[in-house]
Amino acid sequence: MPELPEVEVVRRGLASSLPGRTVSAARVRHPRAVRRHLAGPADFETRLPGRTFVAPRRRGKFLWLPFGDGDALVAHLGMSGQFRLDEPDAPVLPHTHVVLDFADAGPQLRFVDQRTFGGLWLSPGGAELPSELAHIAPDLFEEDVDPAVLARSIQRRRSGIKRVLLDQTVVSGIGNIYADEALWLAGVHPETPADSMTTARIRRVLEAARQVMAEALAQGGTSFDRLYVNVNGSSGYFSRSLNAYGREGLPCPRCGTPLRRVAFANRSSHFCPRCQRLRRPLGSRAE
Repeated sequence: MPELPEVEVVRRGLASSLPGRTVSAARVRHPRAVRRHLAGPADFETRLPGRTFVAPRRRGKFLWLPFGDGDALVAHLGMSGQFRLDEPDAPVLPHTHVVLDFADAGPQLRFVDQRTFGGLWLSPGGAELPSELAHIAPDLFEEDVDPAVLARSIQRRRSGIKRVLLDQTVVSGIGNIYADEALWLAGVHPETPADSMTTARIRRVLEAARQVMAEALAQGGTSFDRLYVNVNGSSGYFSRSLNAYGREGLPCPRCGTPLRRVAFANRSSHFCPRCQRLRRPLGSRAE
């Protein structure tokens, strides 16, 4: 699933051309793409025309496209969801499931999803924050996030630090790739119990997560295949800068020790067994 940098790349792409445009027609080409719109495809097609988009919003990995009337079109990208801005006469790509036309006759907004795990739905009153996303915690790029408060909250949890970082109700936007990269950068083993860490060490992990995601964003996100693309079809290049994720057996960029991969929650964790030793601090957890 795309993580924060990839979704932010999409948001920025839409922000450059979507605000102020009024939907003239909505076409659902595959009903599964709007399965979360419980009233069905026909209702979806009926309720969008005449609405005008304002600036797209994002929280963590989640994206929504507010309308000027206070409602919002919520997008779950799933494993392979893409937004494309294509001219009306441009060939329609395979797996294009929803197409929006606009009153200005300019580029269409097309939702493409090869694996059909993603989808779109209309959220009444969801322009500021859709109710369906209210349980999602703020991400590390939101201005009102206090790292000290967040670190103390994380320190109260007994789970391994990587599992806590992936919990979107604690802090949103961090997925498997950036959790591995942040923990490598901070020199912390992914199974380190959060409640055994000092708040200062937790803050170093959070700062590392923000740093690696900012670097990924600057490079257009992390793309391992053609399914992760911007609205113009371009891929991100941060995969070339990864230090831990997906590098099993390769030398650690910091110490040269072969990186290790272990099973983790139906996925994998990648880390350096030397730089990221599993330690349980003795004594108090002073800040």
